[in-house]
Amino acid sequence: MKYLKSWAYKSVFIVLLSIFITPVLAFATEDNTPNFDALKSEFENNRVFVADFTHQYEDAFTGETESAEGKIWIAKERYKIEGANQLMFVDGNTSQVYDGSKNRLIISDYIEEEDDFAPSRMLQGVDDTYSVEEEHGENGETEITLTSDDPFSIFRTVTIQLNASGEPVEIRAIDQADNSITTRFGNGGFTDYSDDLFEMNVPEDAEQVDLRHGS
Repeated sequence: MKYLKSWAYKSVFIVLLSIFITPVLAFATEDNTPNFDALKSEFENNRVFVADFTHQYEDAFTGETESAEGKIWIAKERYKIEGANQLMFVDGNTSQVYDGSKNRLIISDYIEEEDDFAPSRMLQGVDDTYSVEEEHGENGETEITLTSDDPFSIFRTVTIQLNASGEPVEIRAIDQADNSITTRFGNGGFTDYSDDLFEMNVPEDAEQVDLRHGS
């Protein structure tokens, strides 16, 4: 699984962003998705979603699972993840990953094609090959289902669970190989944007490795 393996093998906690740097994609106007529209508007209005998260990937062929947990900050054009002795910041073009166990900061180009764990992208709509449906629960919760028949789409289905306040509490995606990716959010909420939220507090003596093209 690229997300967890790249963290382990390259010290890269797989990128979340890609679509945040582009306008939020509009779906067919006949879709009645007020809660999904409200969720996307939060990002458009320069708000930041902050939450604890747990993440699990299940391989459909082998049955093996991999998991991770930490804290995440998601904005329209950037995100930050804080895990066990590791920190990552991405602005859509460049990723910076600090590995505390090695006191090493790795800077690299963002590669959209390798982004198979993308709650940020899912929260804003993935792309226009997906149809969207909303189902409302008795207690104010919402289940949003994004479905694509395009064989070139990364995911066949994406399901987003919102609580009664319209905040995401779970994202579950099934890719073209039937692998499942589940991300759950706890203690989540939106806050106003601030540069301070995305600071990388890296020790001054950290080794820096720049893998960007042309560097």
